[in-house]
Amino acid sequence: MNDVSRAGTDPSLLSASDLAQDIAAKRLSPVDVVDTLLARIERLEPKLHAYVEVYGASARLAAEAAHKAIRSGHAVGPLHGVPVALKDLIELEGQITTGGSANWRQRRSVETATIARRMIAAGIIVLGKTHTVEFAYGGWGTNQHMGTPWNPWDTETARTPGGSSSGSGVAVAARMAPWAIGTDTGGSVRLPSSFCGLTGLKVTIGRISTHGILPLSQTLDTPGPMARSVEDAALLYNLLQGPDPKDPNTRGILPDDPMPTLKRGVRGLRLGRMPAAEREGVAADVLEAYDRSLDILSRLGAEIVDIALPFRFVDCLNVLALVQAEAYFNAGHLAEDATTQLDDAVRRRLLGGARVSAQDYLAARKVLADLKRKMYWALDGIDALLTPTTETAALRLTEVDQDKLPSRFTRPGNLLEMCALALPNGATAAGLPLSLQIVCRGYEEAMALRIGHAYQQATEWHLRAPPV
Repeated sequence: MNDVSRAGTDPSLLSASDLAQDIAAKRLSPVDVVDTLLARIERLEPKLHAYVEVYGASARLAAEAAHKAIRSGHAVGPLHGVPVALKDLIELEGQITTGGSANWRQRRSVETATIARRMIAAGIIVLGKTHTVEFAYGGWGTNQHMGTPWNPWDTETARTPGGSSSGSGVAVAARMAPWAIGTDTGGSVRLPSSFCGLTGLKVTIGRISTHGILPLSQTLDTPGPMARSVEDAALLYNLLQGPDPKDPNTRGILPDDPMPTLKRGVRGLRLGRMPAAEREGVAADVLEAYDRSLDILSRLGAEIVDIALPFRFVDCLNVLALVQAEAYFNAGHLAEDATTQLDDAVRRRLLGGARVSAQDYLAARKVLADLKRKMYWALDGIDALLTPTTETAALRLTEVDQDKLPSRFTRPGNLLEMCALALPNGATAAGLPLSLQIVCRGYEEAMALRIGHAYQQATEWHLRAPPV
């Protein structure tokens, strides 16, 4: 969007990158941006229920400070004054962090997560905390006791917002934040991005610090940006990634700046089409959007390659021992106590971890190591694997079966230590978003973003807004 077309535009409708440019150029004040977003939150929040808590007073103070610093030539960076929403797993010293659990409504953080420190140091303004599935343990986005955010793409019928980063997905889709942070253990950035029409980046383990983020699975948890475009996701990813002495998984991980290659296009890249057998059980409109996406990337110069995979995606849904055991370690004591208020489905998932033996746990790690090796062999010479992100668009909440997982296409990326990008690629007849997933080898986030940016330059699905 050029400066002329942005003139007079409601700041809540601008992308994060547009906001950053206009604030830095002093065409827009962070105070106006924050006030506009807070007014929109006040209007929509009673219906959408995206936020656990809104930090109105502190956000306004931070906006006033940013305005003065920028006007006096003391901006701390290119993102100074841009607001963000944080999933309610991310610790902020002195603030309540519930992890989506009614049992922790009064749990006050005693430290600030590394990623929050990096954003605040860059001048980014925290608007508030967003809802999550309890302990981040679920993909549909539901929460019995803290409340389920309303997917803004259907104003009449409650539909799945996607989880576990449900509030982050709804807040960004409904223009109540320009971007947000989610976490992804089996798809929890990509699932709400799919159902809410966003661009979400699942990073490789160790790429972004998890210090100060309430854990579900210490082995698989990855925080990541949820935004309205690949460009925005790349900007936030670039800020957050890098070594952190407080997170041993990040040690030795070299910084990866995606910006120099973001606009190189896809000409000459070899992109893998998922096997025909994987189309079974996928909604027809999802498959139509997927096929169109491959055609577009082909016309942009990519070579679409048929590949054979060493396993079915659904097989990864059965390798649950790792997550079950670690989730039980983190919150099993609450599940064992019958007096605690826990979501029924979350309690069942947590108690499943009590039955995982040390042998089961270690066997799962060996199986995953074997699958990872076979997957990397299958992708030899392939720059990315393309799949739908979810099998369907957002379901009615009344249609959800909590014993089934929506993470058929997303979970392998976590278990096999890969990275992946979800981005809008179509809509159902009712206007609900559909999504494409770009899966790359571990630590090749720049490649996933490059492919996604080329796709978004040729399409406009990411520019659609819900009817709220």
